[in-house]
Amino acid sequence: MAKLESDKSVDRLNFVPPTPRTQPEQHPPPVQWLRIKYAKRGRARFTSHRDFGRAFERALRRAAVPMAYSSGYSPHPRISYPNASPTGAASEAEYLEIGLAAACDPDKVRDALDAALPYGLDVVEATVVRPGALAEELTGSHWQLDLAGLSTATLQTARDAFLAKDVVLVQRMTKNGIREFDARAAVVTFEVEDGRLTLTLAHQTPLVRPDDVLAGLQVTSPEFAPIEPPVLTRLAQGWLDPDTGAITEPGH
Repeated sequence: MAKLESDKSVDRLNFVPPTPRTQPEQHPPPVQWLRIKYAKRGRARFTSHRDFGRAFERALRRAAVPMAYSSGYSPHPRISYPNASPTGAASEAEYLEIGLAAACDPDKVRDALDAALPYGLDVVEATVVRPGALAEELTGSHWQLDLAGLSTATLQTARDAFLAKDVVLVQRMTKNGIREFDARAAVVTFEVEDGRLTLTLAHQTPLVRPDDVLAGLQVTSPEFAPIEPPVLTRLAQGWLDPDTGAITEPGH
């Protein structure tokens, strides 16, 4: 018996090949970079890094800042966020950089962004910079830790016990699971005032945060038990002198 002809040949004749994917639009490089110094104050300290990023991009649109965009299939505004403070920490010294498609007066950009951001997220300064230098200038931070309900003597004892150790291992949950690291190695200066600790921390890998130092104090001094959640505030961030603990802010 003769083999029946298949209809597959007809299907192939009716096949329409897909349209080749076009190349994405190529955007020109930024003509100007601005460094933005901003603060997180009051209840705004609970703003996460992701939430701040969304709020900042909305502020850029409201302020009509002429942003430069990356090239590719998913263009995004040219914004660089190095070393953001942890959620729950206030700050007087956060930094980011933006690339612009047109040159602008930095003071006008500062004022427009400050007016467009939510209360507690305050733009302090905007300056013209060369790109790519900010991360290299942020090698240390100066922190203030307010601890209600603990006497100066208790804080002094806990600080002395911490500094007496060569290594203080603490654990923190990261996106890759629990990680253990030395909180002592990053501490450059450590002072006690009335109900308050002040720290200068070197930016290392992994980055040691002030809450890691508090965890280390509980390791070396079991009696160290804050009654209320501490209020953490970054006072300064910039180039760290490892000998003196002095912080020179970027651009100064």
